[in-house]
Amino acid sequence: MAMEAIYILWLRQLKRYLRSRSRIIGSLGQPLLFLIALGYGFGPVFQKAGQGNYLEFLAPGVIAMTVLFTSIFSGIDLIWDRQFGFLKETLVAPASRLQIMIGRTLGGATVSTLQGIIVFFISIIAGFRPANLAMLPFAFLVMLLIALLFTALGTAIASLLEDFQGFQMIMNFLVMPLFFLSGALFPLAGLPAIITLVASINPLAYGVDGLRWALVGASHFGPGLDLVVLGGLDALFLVIGAYLFSKIQI
Repeated sequence: MAMEAIYILWLRQLKRYLRSRSRIIGSLGQPLLFLIALGYGFGPVFQKAGQGNYLEFLAPGVIAMTVLFTSIFSGIDLIWDRQFGFLKETLVAPASRLQIMIGRTLGGATVSTLQGIIVFFISIIAGFRPANLAMLPFAFLVMLLIALLFTALGTAIASLLEDFQGFQMIMNFLVMPLFFLSGALFPLAGLPAIITLVASINPLAYGVDGLRWALVGASHFGPGLDLVVLGGLDALFLVIGAYLFSKIQI
């Protein structure tokens, strides 16, 4: 019964995503802009600095950015359902709140991973070439771990809020520093000590690093540490998100 409830909620999130074609297309605009404008715009400068092909460096960061944005903003769906009464209908179903939260989180993480895979193929069209196709399953695993982490975080934050404006403000304050200080746009080696410290405690930095290792063979932290950090934080935020979701007052 528990697995059936989780599966139904997962499937519901996936169907909601597939029905929203405008949402799918709209979410691809920013990654495409980053790949073209930054990838080709800063490419000559990056190459003259002796760092190689900037598009190859940038593509894993843009994929991680897509997964981050899609997963953490999945919390808006929770606020939407809460305001319009759909969440109340879900909570009266014969399933525990833990099962509901897990189902929603898995659904949001699946959607975010699919978005990341779509951007991966778009980056190939833009000129990016993975170093080793055999490492693609590892890259997809890292995308899923990033998605689980930030979907659970988005759910936790949305569980504390009741309006879209508050959620948007908190997310914008949180998302942009996470992205810009993750090493998605620039190498982490040789940075000032304060930036290096912030990056080392930024969970997205380990996701970007894992993707970059899988797709281009370069790593700052090491793939083993990337998986340990992402897996540990996934478990932590799933517990926090489940607790906060269980406290929602309807």
